[in-house]
Amino acid sequence: MGRRNKNKPLYENVVITDVGAEGRSIARHDGLVLFTSHVIPGDVVDLQVIKKKKKFQEAKVVRIRQFSPDRIEAFCGHFEVCGGCKWQFLPYEKQLFYKQKQVSDQFRRIGKFEIPEISPVIGSANTVFYRNKLEFTFSSSRWLTSEEINAGEEVAERRALGFHIPGMFDKIINIGKCWLQPEPSNEIRNFIYEFSRENNLVFFDTRALSGFLRTLIIRTSSAGEVMAIITFFSDDEENRIKLLEAVKRQFPQITSLLYVINGKGNDTIIDQEVRLYSGNEFIWEEMEGLKFKVGPKSFYQTNSKQAYELYKVVREFAAFQGDETVYDLYTGTGTIANFIARSVKKVVGIEYVPEAVGDARENAAINGNSNTLFFSGDIQKVLNDGFFAENGRPEIIITDPPRAGMHPGVIESILKAVPEKIIYVSCNPATQARDIALMDELYLVKKIQPVDMFPHTHHVENVVLLERKQD
Repeated sequence: MGRRNKNKPLYENVVITDVGAEGRSIARHDGLVLFTSHVIPGDVVDLQVIKKKKKFQEAKVVRIRQFSPDRIEAFCGHFEVCGGCKWQFLPYEKQLFYKQKQVSDQFRRIGKFEIPEISPVIGSANTVFYRNKLEFTFSSSRWLTSEEINAGEEVAERRALGFHIPGMFDKIINIGKCWLQPEPSNEIRNFIYEFSRENNLVFFDTRALSGFLRTLIIRTSSAGEVMAIITFFSDDEENRIKLLEAVKRQFPQITSLLYVINGKGNDTIIDQEVRLYSGNEFIWEEMEGLKFKVGPKSFYQTNSKQAYELYKVVREFAAFQGDETVYDLYTGTGTIANFIARSVKKVVGIEYVPEAVGDARENAAINGNSNTLFFSGDIQKVLNDGFFAENGRPEIIITDPPRAGMHPGVIESILKAVPEKIIYVSCNPATQARDIALMDELYLVKKIQPVDMFPHTHHVENVVLLERKQD
């Protein structure tokens, strides 16, 4: 039954039936599609509509009347508050099922081109402690729990070091234990939090843009190295050295201890000077005998073990013969380019960010890959007849764009290059399907392989092999 409330109805005893794009839960009522969150298929709920559209409605769960038989206990004490790991209450095999379905649905709904059977998603061997990088934020005014608010008493401790509450730039949940990154990540964060409180160091006020302690980034590597980067909003040399020295003494396993003074309006350090306090300015990642130098601003896939599985799929799809010229678009720090370099004649990597290109060249030199060339620039402008004449036309193009997908100009440039194969790696099957549809006239989708890089989230990486249609 439904009841009206200011023209936004309340639907009772609604069964959640599916999971859709971006991990949203789906239900149906009187022929209407309802989108909601924080529930799974099989849950029976009451839904309050919050937004009405012509073809669907968005609603929030106001009551769970019956739990799905698939539901399991969430393992994290911060579940449903910090905004991460939203699928913890879904068994991992069910997570993989819905990720696979997401790829299938997006390709059939958006692509509308012929596709082969989608290979079963490659699950992650580690479903907890799988990330190699996390960023935490200091706050002088933490997020309060509903229990604290309802108690009506003054909260003595308002400082926090943790994650942003979804949709609230100035609210930080204090994190005790995070299940995403292996130790010593939790130990480092909790030590810095307690030390800073005990020594009355001033935590950051996001609204007022004031304070001393701003962010903490921790990077760990499969080679066993650890990097910690503490960002200060203002420079207080005495307290800065006091904190850094304490961290250095407490954690001799930190191989790279760095700091930043960032007094600007946003937290990003990409445009800031990173200063070395102790150890090295970088850490090492290893993959199949290759070494990758990872600095404080470097991009590296955040799930190292699954990145290896992903790159193996790319190599398998390419089926290199050894004499190919390969273009690696959106090459970043050249991880894929260097991973395949020993299997081909030549790799040409193109990336928009100049600093990343510098890292790619350095990684090539470290690994003795003399058959790689890296260029910085707007890909759609770089890929022209002159570039092809100078560097050779590619037999294979690998492209791994950001979530927004490829600019139509880049797709046009790829089609002008007419490679025999295109391997499209994407973290967003929707934009991937859209882009592949623009290449459908010349290319046929031969293989599709999803890879789960982020357990307990709706995100899924997808690799597609396209081959040029025969005349």
